[in-house]
Parts: sequence; structure tokens; C-alpha cells
Amino acid sequence: MATATARFVAAVRGTRTQILDTRKTTPCWRLFEKYAVACGGGRNHRIGLYDMVLIKDNHLAALRAAKPNAIAAAVARARKKYPKLKVEVEADTLAQVAQAADAGADVILLDNMSLAQMRAAVKLVAGRAETEASGGVNLKTVRAIAQTGVDFISVGAITHSAPAVDIGLDFTDK
Repeated sequence: MATATARFVAAVRGTRTQILDTRKTTPCWRLFEKYAVACGGGRNHRIGLYDMVLIKDNHLAALRAAKPNAIAAAVARARKKYPKLKVEVEADTLAQVAQAADAGADVILLDNMSLAQMRAAVKLVAGRAETEASGGVNLKTVRAIAQTGVDFISVGAITHSAPAVDIGLDFTDK
């Protein structure tokens, strides 16, 4: 995992983007896997459901009738109930990005957006929140994603799909 993370970190070197892990970890191994990510130069993101509020599409569907919009209502509820936690909003569209920024989200997760959409989202947010890209990230795409100007790229593959590294220790009689 540290090796896989180091490859992603190297791929975005020279940009301001940081590589994040996800909560997609092996049961009972989360802290070990997150430690490996940190050793590889990545940044740990959300250890559990308790350390940041993440507003996802299901939450927004449940609040679809809320005024002025579901995102504003969800952010307001999260701030009231958990005033010390950061609030992140998952956005699938540029309209949702605008609503999340206007609602005062701390982080806006750009979920499965194209490079053009990500560039537009970063411009739309204009520093009012941090931006995080997620979905479709691999070593071939990560640099182009970083060049859109996002603050973070979350990469589930560095924990849930990292290949084992072949390490050997051979003794010789020399």
C-alpha cells in the first residue's frame, strides 16, 4: 500500500494536489492500511463515520423537498448537529457544486466528473471550499485530474486494490 501510494504521489508531484485514501479498507486492518498510505506520502482522509460529515446522494434524495435546496438544508442540519466537524458534500453536477459552495460546505467531492467538469467546478468554487476528485482514478488518469486544480484526489485503489510487493531477503555466504 505504501508503494502504491508513493506511485500516485509521484504522479502528481509538481501540482498542489494531495493524494487521499478512503475508508475502503480491509476489515480490522484500517489503521494499518492508513499507516501504510501515510508512509507512502499520501494523506489519511476520514478514519470513520465519526470524524467528518459526508453528505451523499441518498441524504439529498431524502431532503429533496427542502428549501432553498437539499444541499443547503443538509449542510445547515450537519452544522447544527455537529458544529465542530467539517462538512463535505458529494456533487455529481456543476449545479450541485454551486449549491454546496453557496451553502458553506468545507469540502466538495467531485464525483465521477469529467476533466472539463472538474476544471469548471474548481473555477466555480473559487476557493470557497476545498475540492476533492473521486472516481475513475488510476495511475494513467491521476496527473490530468491533478492538473484541473483540485485540492485532493481520493484513491480507493491504494488500500482496497494495492498489489503485494515482492520482497525477498536472501542470505549469501560471502
